[in-house]
Amino acid sequence: MDDRILEQGNGMGEESSHGGRPSSPGARGERPDVDHLDAALNHVDTQLSSGHIAAGAAKGILYSLIETLGALVGDPDLPDHARSGYEGLLETARALRARLGK
Repeated sequence: MDDRILEQGNGMGEESSHGGRPSSPGARGERPDVDHLDAALNHVDTQLSSGHIAAGAAKGILYSLIETLGALVGDPDLPDHARSGYEGLLETARALRARLGK
């Protein structure tokens, strides 16, 4: 296989690391940007409101976001200013999930 293909990543906007595996913030010990998680929540909400995503798919995405945010909030090494941002997003995600449950 051509090494250039492995270096291009998976086509999903992720850079490739050694061995052709995608590199992610968690794999490098970095935390995801609050703005990116906020954009993900807003995107799910917008797509759900417009009918462009099924409720089941939205629930699955929200489940993953809530699990990720919960793990971040529970990190004892997380600075307080970052924790408050993640906590706010966690509450927003939970509210959206509750709205979906109706």
